[in-house]
Amino acid sequence: KQTFNVVILGLGFLFIFTAFTTCGNVEQTVVKSLQNDTFAGSGYHSLGIIYGVFSFSNLLAPTVVTIIGPKLTMFLSGLVYSGYIAVFIIPSTWPFYLTSVLIGVGAAMLWTAQGHFLVENSEASTINRNTGVFWALLQCSMFFGNLYIYLDWNGKTEITGRQFKLAFHVPSCLETILQHLKTKTILLLSPCMAYSGLELSFYSGVYGTCIGATAQFGEAAKGLIGISGIMVGVGEIVGGGSFGLLCRNNRFRRTSVVFLGMVVHFIAFYLIFLTIPDDAPVVLKTPAQKKPYIPPSVSIALLCSFLLGLGDSCFNTQLYSILGRVYSEHSTPAFAIFKFIQSVFAAVAFFYSGYVLLMWQLLLMIILGFTGTLCFFVVERLQNFSVDFQ
Repeated sequence: KQTFNVVILGLGFLFIFTAFTTCGNVEQTVVKSLQNDTFAGSGYHSLGIIYGVFSFSNLLAPTVVTIIGPKLTMFLSGLVYSGYIAVFIIPSTWPFYLTSVLIGVGAAMLWTAQGHFLVENSEASTINRNTGVFWALLQCSMFFGNLYIYLDWNGKTEITGRQFKLAFHVPSCLETILQHLKTKTILLLSPCMAYSGLELSFYSGVYGTCIGATAQFGEAAKGLIGISGIMVGVGEIVGGGSFGLLCRNNRFRRTSVVFLGMVVHFIAFYLIFLTIPDDAPVVLKTPAQKKPYIPPSVSIALLCSFLLGLGDSCFNTQLYSILGRVYSEHSTPAFAIFKFIQSVFAAVAFFYSGYVLLMWQLLLMIILGFTGTLCFFVVERLQNFSVDFQ
């Protein structure tokens, strides 16, 4: 029954994030194409608001989950996601930003309840497997919406109104959170959690925009946004399946998976630095004006998408795994803290993404990714020592 519950959880998130992930991937590109004097919204700002509200709403999420339970919390949060997507049918500035705030609250409730429910249906021997099953099903959402984006947008330089509409058709708990924040494990994992927020904003919103703004891709640029999202999903599924389903009986340590995630991300960042124009994230109405160091290649761009997804799955599955293992008795506050730190940094990244050149965004992720990986190694080492002495 526990495995069945995890599969149902993954399928539910697949449906929700087929809509939301696709929306975030193309949002800034679509907003730039709007010919509407009454709409003055920014895709980056909307995503920044979502993750900003998301971060602070995580402080209240454990209380809500405790009172009404994880199942009802996830159901109500799913309704909020539907409302956000519906706003894009007839775009208007104030509903656009209002629902950004609401979905930030809903996201905190959704992900905290998800972490609680996942741990509730797992044992120490099955947490890796169940995390992998959930993660693989969740990341299948990267396929369907992005496949539609490719089929409908390929060869188009502007996004029309028809295509646009079709594409978006309690105090004790707070005290517990504060106590967890002071623990050595959470403090050491914080850089890794923060890095997961930066790279989340990059692969889910910034990189697709960069591809769409690269003039050297010609008329295929907009369609490549969808294919890029699909390749990110492939990487996520491969990683989630490999390191969740196959890594049983400690044949592969968590540190090995995280190290692999760091390596593949750094390779992707280097290739992106060489092949994508430096001003691609910041241009608005025109394609990128700067020339990259080597001519952009579709195959390299899509390889980078795959590597971004693979690396993201490495970090996230292992963060879920180690938190579920260390805080098996108090998982709700631990996952709330994880999502709080992750979403704060994702929000910050979305706000600066429209103003900071690509080179500096990549450099910041490299520094934080290396620091986060080292800190994860220390936590795993400490956990191994504690097990040895028990």
